[in-house]
Amino acid sequence: MSLYIKETGKSNNETIVFLHGEGIAGWVWDEQLKAFSDYHCIIPDLPGHGKSAEVKSFSVQSAADMIIDIIKNRAKNGKAHLVGLSLGAQIIVQILNTAPEVVNHALISGAIVRNFQPTESFLKLLDNLIALYLPDKDKTIRIMSYVRSYNIPKNLRSKFKESTYVIEPYSLDKILRETILFKMPDNLEHADVPVLVMTGEKDYRIINESALNLLNTLPNSKGAMALKVGHLWNIENPDLFNNVLRSWLKRY
Repeated sequence: MSLYIKETGKSNNETIVFLHGEGIAGWVWDEQLKAFSDYHCIIPDLPGHGKSAEVKSFSVQSAADMIIDIIKNRAKNGKAHLVGLSLGAQIIVQILNTAPEVVNHALISGAIVRNFQPTESFLKLLDNLIALYLPDKDKTIRIMSYVRSYNIPKNLRSKFKESTYVIEPYSLDKILRETILFKMPDNLEHADVPVLVMTGEKDYRIINESALNLLNTLPNSKGAMALKVGHLWNIENPDLFNNVLRSWLKRY
């Protein structure tokens, strides 16, 4: 089964692929789609999410393989600029490791990337946390806690709820484990692609630590922090995000 893809600006000369984070869908890029009408834009719903909810058996590697295939078959000249948040950023890291030749520039924000194997006690704790979360994922109080923590604008809250509802518990279990346990790929230091590694000022500490690890590994990377915003800063302050992205794409 193929991923659902929203595609605009096919006649433009350069392609941007936008990859959303865990638990949401391609709608999170609506403000970027408006701002980058001068680019060929590809926005997939990732496996298990949104209109790709029926695409199951999620892994970061399999999702990366799907995006690589999309780039080779749809992007201009078989290459694209990649932009990703959270889970989408992890998939970009995997693409940079597997097929850096399909990437022009990358902007990744909010990725968890571990440099070590988790302990058995951590894995047991993760099992318990997921077992507690899954039965409550659709409850309004749980959804609203995420709405508040991510500072999601009122006009997007219904879309956030819908995105939560369509993810099946089995898929969410796989997605959460892949996201939380994602490890630094072995050959990432060979990816000589311009990469901007971002975090929001209000992001979690592990994300800031992961950003430093990525900057120390990627040979052609720069780092920056978006001030006064959190994990989903592309919807929290779309003007800032769009200005940063456009400046990065024009840098080289």
